[in-house]
Amino acid sequence: MPRAVIAEELGPPQNYHLVERDPGAPGPRQVRIAIHAAGVSFVDALSAAGGYQVKPPVPFIPGTECAGVIEAVGAEVSSARLGERVQANGWGGIFADCVNLPERTVRSIPAELDFEHAAVLGVSYATAWHALVQRAALQPRETLLVLGAGGATGYAAVQVGKHLGARVIASASSPEKRALAQSGGADAVVAANSPQWRDEVKAANEDRAVDVVFDPVGGAATEAAFRSLAWRGRHLVVGFTAGIATLRTNLALLKGAALLGVDVRQFGIFEPELAAHNLATVFELAGRGVLRPAIAQRYPLEQFTEALEAARAGQSAGRILLQMR
Repeated sequence: MPRAVIAEELGPPQNYHLVERDPGAPGPRQVRIAIHAAGVSFVDALSAAGGYQVKPPVPFIPGTECAGVIEAVGAEVSSARLGERVQANGWGGIFADCVNLPERTVRSIPAELDFEHAAVLGVSYATAWHALVQRAALQPRETLLVLGAGGATGYAAVQVGKHLGARVIASASSPEKRALAQSGGADAVVAANSPQWRDEVKAANEDRAVDVVFDPVGGAATEAAFRSLAWRGRHLVVGFTAGIATLRTNLALLKGAALLGVDVRQFGIFEPELAAHNLATVFELAGRGVLRPAIAQRYPLEQFTEALEAARAGQSAGRILLQMR
C-alpha cells in the first residue's frame, strides 16, 4: 500500500504521520506519478507549520516538487506517457510514494538528469530565472549580489546569473555555503555576518556599487543590501528566511532604484505560458549541464521529520531530499 505524510492540523513536524494512503486512479486530465525523490525546502517546512503567507487546507500532505515515473494516466491523457520519467510541482501532496497531478504540471526529464537533481530543479531555478530575466532584466557585465547564496534559490541565482553574463558576488553565512557558491560560479564571496559587510561587498566589486540584489533572506540584510545598490539598481524580494524587512522609501528615491517582488507561484497563475517557457529553458540548460542543483542531505521518507527540521534550520549547504525509491 502506498504511503503519505499527513496531518489533520498544521503545525510542527511532530503533527505529521506516515500512513498508508492510496490517492486512487488519476482524474481525466491527471497522471499518477510513482515518486522517486522529492525536494524539501524552507517553504515546505513553513507551509507545513502554518506559517506561510498562504495557508493550505487540512488534512495536508506537504511538498511542492518531485521526480518519478508516470504509472497511470487519466482518460484524456495519452497512454504514450506511461513509463515516462518526469518532474512535477504541486501545492502539497508530494511527501508520498505516489501522487495524482494535472498533466500540465508535469514535464519530461532530460536523459542526462537523474531523479534526485530533477526533483529540486524546477522551483528554485524557475524562481531565479523569473527574478533575473523578467523582473530585474539582468544584463551581461552587470553585477549581481546574491544573498543566501548557499540556499536553494540563492545557489540557483548564482548559476543563472553567471549564465546570463553577470559578475556574481555571493553572500553566505558559513564557510561551507561560501565554498558551495564559489563552486557554482560566484566571482567573489563575502561572509553574511561580517561587521564590515557593505565594505566587503563594495571591495568585491572593485569599489563600485552593485546593479542587482537577489534577496531570499530579508531581515536586517535587506536594508544593507539596498544601500549597496548603484543608480537605477534593482532589489529582488524573493523570500524572508530572516523575517520580513522594513525599508526607508527615501532610499529608492535617492538611488533611482526599484524594489521588485518575485512570487513564482502567482507568476505561474497569471502568466502560465511564460512560466512554462521558463521551466522548459531551465530543464534544457540542466540537460546540457549548464545548471545543476547541489544536494546536501538525503533522507528516506520514514525520516521526513528530520528532513523538515533540517530545511527549517537552513544550515545545509545545498538541497535536502526525501527518497521514496
